[in-house]
Amino acid sequence: MSLKPRTLFALAGLLLLAALVLPQVMTLSDTVQGILFGMASGALLGALLRWKLPAACEVATPTLHRRYLREFLPPMLAYVVVLFLSLWLLNRIDGPWGLRAVIALLPALPIALGLRAIVRYIRDADEMQRRIELEAVSIATACIAMLYMSAGFLQLAKVIDIPAGVAMIWMFPLICLGYGLAKVVVSQRYG
Repeated sequence: MSLKPRTLFALAGLLLLAALVLPQVMTLSDTVQGILFGMASGALLGALLRWKLPAACEVATPTLHRRYLREFLPPMLAYVVVLFLSLWLLNRIDGPWGLRAVIALLPALPIALGLRAIVRYIRDADEMQRRIELEAVSIATACIAMLYMSAGFLQLAKVIDIPAGVAMIWMFPLICLGYGLAKVVVSQRYG
């Protein structure tokens, strides 16, 4: 199932409206409001990517596309659930470091399954689609690595102060965002 850009734009608008209006009507925690804004941002980004990506550069067979969605979407949904469960448990458990480490690493398992789906999709795509995907991943990884290194220099110069845990946890989402943006550029070159 592939959502059309207008559907994603509408979803983003509804989520954004809910994030802005619901707090006026009822009490929402900052977490819930943040989730609504995050989902709205994700839907908006998805709509922009679907709108800008040329259809000719998305040449996966319907079978490959269905398999990818079947293998990728459940782990990403599990990631959201496991992440909140992990954070909730870490705030309530004062056990030994080993137990806390296992709880902290729980969200990594669904991410690993999602990455497996991505690798299988790229591996099984045709040569042109594989080239587009790999160029986009390479560009995104190089740009985010450069950004991370630049932030490290600024941190050493005491220009910025970002906790290491925050910086590390945002690496993967930034690479995913960079990949989506790079894929638009690379696809237009081949499209």
